[in-house]
Amino acid sequence: MILYHDSDVKERMMEHVLSKTILISQTTELIAKKYKLTLEEARNRFYESDVIKMLDDDETGLYGESALYLLSLYENSLGKSF
Repeated sequence: MILYHDSDVKERMMEHVLSKTILISQTTELIAKKYKLTLEEARNRFYESDVIKMLDDDETGLYGESALYLLSLYENSLGKSF
């Protein structure tokens, strides 16, 4: 069993938050560009998706994936072929 110091846990959590922030921005830009939406429209649509809920759950590990991967999950969650 590995025990972590509080500072290790906090540091890891901050890394995940930073990764998620960057991924959300990058994925939103991809959605906006691909579907010719404003950034605000793309951000709203992404935040309404199931993918954002999965990204918020650190257990999924999505914070370590790429924006292109999240875009594909987003598109699959819409149930459409693009």
